[in-house]
Amino acid sequence: MKSSRSTWFIAGGAGLLGAVAALAAAAVLGIGGGSSTTTLVQQGAGGIVKTVSDGGSMTPREIYQRDSKGVVFITADVVKKETNIFGAPESQNGKATGSGFVIDSKGTILTNAHVVDGAKKVTVRFSNDKTVDAKILGADRSSDIAVLQINPDGQDLVSLPLASMKDVEVGDPVVAIGNPFGQAFSLTTGVVSAKQRSIEGLNGFAINDVIQTDAAINPGNSGGPLIDSAGEVIGINSQIETGGSGGGNVGIGFAVPIDTARKLLPGLRQGTVDTGYLGISSLSITPDLAPLNLPVNKGVLIETVNPGSPAANAGIKGGTVPAKLDGQSLKIGGDIIQKIDGRPMLTSLALSTYVASKQQGDQIEIQLLRGGKETKTVNVTLGRRPQQSVPAP
Repeated sequence: MKSSRSTWFIAGGAGLLGAVAALAAAAVLGIGGGSSTTTLVQQGAGGIVKTVSDGGSMTPREIYQRDSKGVVFITADVVKKETNIFGAPESQNGKATGSGFVIDSKGTILTNAHVVDGAKKVTVRFSNDKTVDAKILGADRSSDIAVLQINPDGQDLVSLPLASMKDVEVGDPVVAIGNPFGQAFSLTTGVVSAKQRSIEGLNGFAINDVIQTDAAINPGNSGGPLIDSAGEVIGINSQIETGGSGGGNVGIGFAVPIDTARKLLPGLRQGTVDTGYLGISSLSITPDLAPLNLPVNKGVLIETVNPGSPAANAGIKGGTVPAKLDGQSLKIGGDIIQKIDGRPMLTSLALSTYVASKQQGDQIEIQLLRGGKETKTVNVTLGRRPQQSVPAP
């Protein structure tokens, strides 16, 4: 189903205003769509050097002592374009703050895209209070990842090693180091609460395979690393759940997996990102949909197809019959995706993750069920993801 109503705070600047859309399971496929709201705030940074204690893991104290040097406090002078009460466009100047971390000796820094969104100037401050200018090499609003560059000359840079999601399990201890509410280089601890969550990027597309953690993440922490006990970065802290009101931590934070950053890093260094785009909204067929009397009990139901999208060009059909379930309006009668490239597709998350792993121009083979009984195979050439998700009609 679509997202339940809750409030998500994207780590943005402590003084920066801005509402962003919320969680949507299939938004990466080409629509936005969640009913939640997200407000700019910011999130934590963490540091780690690969040195381990007896037993193969580091204590939080060791992690902080060794790796806070690789974490930076980011300040961005931003210009936001808004419409005044008379309907005329106007620009507003402000500051956004967040966190980031160094990943190599060349001065490359990872952070959240929302930390530097609309920035005309960016500076980073290290734990020794040294402040330097930074250049934005590239930012992807879909994944909420940005890459900054500083001049490494004369800098004693400490880079943080990157891990992989394949090594992460629920219950693993984690650490975040950041700047909550302006309290620079603070450390918080917790565990991996869940994996494969989905949150929404700045432009309405879904960010998949997200890590959920109970390590305290508050305004001012965004863009910093989430670190495992081996001293390696597993995610970039990005959003928090606030329980519907306020802007503080309630024990549910989210980090974009570092694997996503790895994949996008080469393109972001060059200022471009190429992510596959299908152009549909969909629902996972689960027992919750039983009242709709669908012809099958598993697969991915296509609810809408965006006009002119790769899915539309391939003849894929969305729903035409209005229906309601648990008070939510939806459309049924559309094609049901069963496999892509021979892989069973059981959820919208699996579908969107697969599409996002592809690039513009890639071809995929979709096996779908039409009209409840006709099995069809269609070949789709994926497009480039647009700048903004298209809301479902």
